[in-house]
Parts: sequence; C-alpha cells; structure tokens
Amino acid sequence: MESNLNRIIRESAKLKLSGQLSKYTNVMKGWQYRWFTVDAKTGSLSYYLCDSSTVGDDIAPSPHVLASAPRGQVQLAGAVVYPSDEDSRTFAIACASGDTVKLRANDARARQEWVSGLRAVVESHMKAMDISNSSPLPPRELLAASDAMVSARQALFLTEQCNASLARAIESIDCASFSPTDPDLLLLKAISTASTQCLHQCLGLLQRHQEINQPPAESVPLVL
Repeated sequence: MESNLNRIIRESAKLKLSGQLSKYTNVMKGWQYRWFTVDAKTGSLSYYLCDSSTVGDDIAPSPHVLASAPRGQVQLAGAVVYPSDEDSRTFAIACASGDTVKLRANDARARQEWVSGLRAVVESHMKAMDISNSSPLPPRELLAASDAMVSARQALFLTEQCNASLARAIESIDCASFSPTDPDLLLLKAISTASTQCLHQCLGLLQRHQEINQPPAESVPLVL
C-alpha cells in the first residue's frame, strides 16, 4: 500500500510550471529575463540564461536555453510566496534560508498562476515533511505554536497594508513643504518596504520550524 509521503510526492510531481520571468538581479543590472522551471518532486525552482532573441516572445513555448546547467536554484520547502504591491506583475519568494528572490511575470494573470503553482509545491513538501517527522512537539506546545503562527500571519498582513498605505501617501503628497521625491521620504519608504520583506523572511523560517515539528498525520489530502 502506498504511503502518504510517497503519494504526496507523486501527486506534486504532476505540477508542470515553466516559462519566462524577469528576475531582479541587483541595483546595477536591474531586471534580467530568465527561463524558469519547477521540479515539483524535489521542490526546487531552477532558472537558466536564455537567448535574448526569444525574450518577450509569449508564443514560443521553450526559448533557447544557453546552458544545460541552471544559472541558479531556489529550494521551495519552507518558502513563503507572496505577490508584491509594487504592481500587478511582481511577486517574491522568501526562502527558508533567509534569501528573497524577486520576480516579475508578463501580466497579472501569469503572476497569479506562478504564485498559486509555487504555493502548491511548497504546501505539498511541507506536508511531506510533517508525515516523515518522527519527533513532534508535545500537544500543548504544538497548539501554542500554531496559535502564535496565526497571530504572526495576521500581524504581517496588517504590516503589509500599512506599508502599502505609507507608500501611497508619500506618492500622493502635494504640498509646498514636501514632495514625493524628498530624500527623507524616499528613505522612509525604502526602510518600510525592506522591513516588511525581512518580516516575510522571518515568518518563512518560523513556518518551516513549525511544520517540521508537527506530528505525523494519518491522511493528508493534497490540494492543487
């Protein structure tokens, strides 16, 4: 009889997710096109350098990849995938390692497909980790940790709203004393955004720690 762990890994491997995305590299290089593929079985997101002549071609199903080895790889287990409030195309992956990968899809619909697909892979691997774990926390501590995580998610959601409100307020300033390009206001906006992203990374680490210490489940349905 197939174990729950093997079933989850097998079903998550059915997810097919690949395509072009822009990856934010750094301040100097900015956004760079890459070809991304997801291996749902291993829970990894790989990206490759692709031929510049195919960049932006939404019709081409698989642009020419310049090298067989990936340019980089992201482990999705324990990660937090969330859409950005910058625009309707940008989203980010806060990895359990503490790194954050910032990506941009072609449009809002493509972003939602990527976010939903990546979250499904993350969820399947976290459930697999739950089943394979043999040293759960005591029930009382587990319940307290679960309640704390719910409170942390709610607090982070409110923080995101406040950060977005602050950004909108700064951008809409129209008075003689201040302007949206005032250096102090731009610094405040940048610090607020960076702090919010840092909190996302911290929540991802806490979530991974919590999931690892959850007790095994007899039956875990996979929601794709």
